[in-house]
Amino acid sequence: MSTTRRMTVAQAVVEFLGRQYTVDSVGGAGGGAYRERLVPGMFGIFGHGNVAGVGQALKQWQVADPALMPYYQGRNEQAQVHQAVGYARHTRRRQTFAISTSIGPGSSNMLTGAALATANRLPALLLPSDTFATRAADPVLQQLEQPHGHDITVNDAFRPLSKYFDRVNRPEQLFSALLHGLRVLTDPAETGAVTISLPQDVQAEVFGVPEEFLAEREWRIRRPEPEAEDIAEAARRIRAAERPVIIAGGGVLYAFATDQLRAFAEATGIPVGWTQAGVGSLAWDHPQALGAVGSTGTTAANALVRDADLVIGIGTRYEDFTTASRTAFQHPGVQFVNINVAAIDAYKHGSSLPIVADARKALAALTTALGGYRVGAELERVVADEKARWDDTVDAAFAEGHQPLVSQNAIIGAVNRAMDPRDVLVCAAGSLPGDLHKMWRIRDPFGYHVEYAFSCMGYEIPGGLGVKRAALDAAARPSAGGREENRDVVVMVGDGSYLMMHTELVTAVAEGIKLIAVLIQNHGYASIGALSEQLGSQRFGTRYRTLDPEHHTFDDGEKLPIDLAANAESLGVTVYRIEPGPNAIADLEAAIGKAKATPEGTGPIVIHIESDPLIDAPSSESWWDVPVSGASELESTQAAFATYTDHKSRQRPLIG
Repeated sequence: MSTTRRMTVAQAVVEFLGRQYTVDSVGGAGGGAYRERLVPGMFGIFGHGNVAGVGQALKQWQVADPALMPYYQGRNEQAQVHQAVGYARHTRRRQTFAISTSIGPGSSNMLTGAALATANRLPALLLPSDTFATRAADPVLQQLEQPHGHDITVNDAFRPLSKYFDRVNRPEQLFSALLHGLRVLTDPAETGAVTISLPQDVQAEVFGVPEEFLAEREWRIRRPEPEAEDIAEAARRIRAAERPVIIAGGGVLYAFATDQLRAFAEATGIPVGWTQAGVGSLAWDHPQALGAVGSTGTTAANALVRDADLVIGIGTRYEDFTTASRTAFQHPGVQFVNINVAAIDAYKHGSSLPIVADARKALAALTTALGGYRVGAELERVVADEKARWDDTVDAAFAEGHQPLVSQNAIIGAVNRAMDPRDVLVCAAGSLPGDLHKMWRIRDPFGYHVEYAFSCMGYEIPGGLGVKRAALDAAARPSAGGREENRDVVVMVGDGSYLMMHTELVTAVAEGIKLIAVLIQNHGYASIGALSEQLGSQRFGTRYRTLDPEHHTFDDGEKLPIDLAANAESLGVTVYRIEPGPNAIADLEAAIGKAKATPEGTGPIVIHIESDPLIDAPSSESWWDVPVSGASELESTQAAFATYTDHKSRQRPLIG
């Protein structure tokens, strides 16, 4: 008979999580197996909901064994989830952090983070505190009351945003809640936000915990094999196609399938385009690399997918930008082979050949099945020509001069040149993600981290901090031949996103974490401003200007006297200001070099530069479906609607 230990629910949560391990057959040091802590630490902001529960448990273990569950401070609960997500993506979904909050606003602050984690299919363990399960104190401070249901709390809002939700109303429920929750955290097809609601009285309640529940436990990442019949049929269709093309998504990276994809592309000559999550699947200058595909894609990728008669999707969920709102594929007989570990994506858009399998294993099997096959010389010539055309376009955009301010294109080029191949770029919202997707010249599978499933303003700095934590942890672990080289993490963020959640710079200051942020000041919302103009709304409400009370408009007043560089300095951050003028780009590259040369442990660095928001990136020769008003008194809107109607005529159901 097993023995039990008397402890609180919160103490059991902390000890249990500290002894859980992810095991993977690939992606370990030196190419071998992988075994690391699933939850290497916990974030928390304490209030009356968790201070005597999880807070007490963390403090108790800090005294007894600080390595079991290290505690990390944050300045905003949403940002703490972003840190966990950034860490999870850089570890390829095999590790993540837990986040403890108080009840009410502390818990509901995590809702945006939960939505982001689930939309991106990245694991994050959320432990929001809840109102009294006993209702001994009722209504308690920050309790939500509804006349139609007294069992509803703010934490119920997590249900539609989480891949798994549970509420532990009795101590005995903790066992199944945590075991089911971690099953979802480590599921390659169904992962996302896991929310386990912990009433504040239950957290402090004592019960008997079996010793085997607290013992070390391993969670193995499932990597399913493809069906032989599916591989044979995919090979038959590829051989029959005249213009096949591959769309590589994030699943290629999460499956550690970049080597297999490169071998497949080189053996067959089939060109490869990639989604936002799939950047890094191939190096940008690989002969078969077309670059980004879709609404924010390259002209090379979009030209090839437009005429493709067979599209091979690998690890992509075919998001709207990828399909250019279902206008990207114009061949009348186009068919789709979708390889994905998640059935929802393999079957998406009515694919005629869904293959539910691990991308790495499917690519290896497909390469063998296609032995001796190669695309025709004409297709290879088209690929080379389109690549050269796009490379010339990007070269010109990167070389744009100041007039009087520099363009965002030139800033991207400077950052790209100044970073080492192994460094990591982080971004999330505004005009930057689309511009980076089409122009960033990727050289390393881990080098590009743009959160674009939710495109959450404010993700950049906390997400980048999570990436940097993962990079530092990887560098500290033994690997083949010594230790992994550290990676610098460079966040590119616009003024709008910076103002949303810059407070995690304080977290980086407190821990001495060297996070490099390139802060682009364009005095507004450049992305939505450009979109508004395209849709005939004349950049309405997208400028940082003083209010004109007579016309009640923010569009025509003076620029706001905002000094974001001074703001960062006030937080204890080292700041480099790039002065406008002909030397701005050279000064920017020098500042990044100086920041990279700064020793680890010295804290974050912000590089402030102004840009001209009216200079667009090169066209993708593609489209994104954002409805335009069908009736308007504005001539600009009328013209935009005519353009919209023309694009809409080429939209198709995408049944392959």
